[in-house]
Amino acid sequence: MWKLLNGRLIHMTDESRVKFRTNISQSVIESLKKLAADNDTHVNYLIESGLKAVLADGNITFNKHMRPNDRIQYKTTYDKELLIQLKEFAKNHNLYINDVIEFSIQYIDIKQSKDMSYRYRVE
Repeated sequence: MWKLLNGRLIHMTDESRVKFRTNISQSVIESLKKLAADNDTHVNYLIESGLKAVLADGNITFNKHMRPNDRIQYKTTYDKELLIQLKEFAKNHNLYINDVIEFSIQYIDIKQSKDMSYRYRVE
């Protein structure tokens, strides 16, 4: 992001975002990349939208025996507070974080996701 300080734009790191690595289904990632490209956003913004919906609902029905077999390592950044809530939610429901992320994909609301230019905002 950019900050306006003393009439000058200074590039700053957004401290509210943290790097996180997990394993997610490759087919899910590919479909999210296409969805993100079609809607001028990033994959992690789409994932955050779905996670917010799942965490707000508080319920999850996940069949551990139906986990995908094509998981690959996926690294991105997430909102720090959302990631803390996600970790707690997964722990309380005896699931892995990647299970909750994959489940949340069905709850993505494109209108609620940030657009691609969000990371270049001026504050």
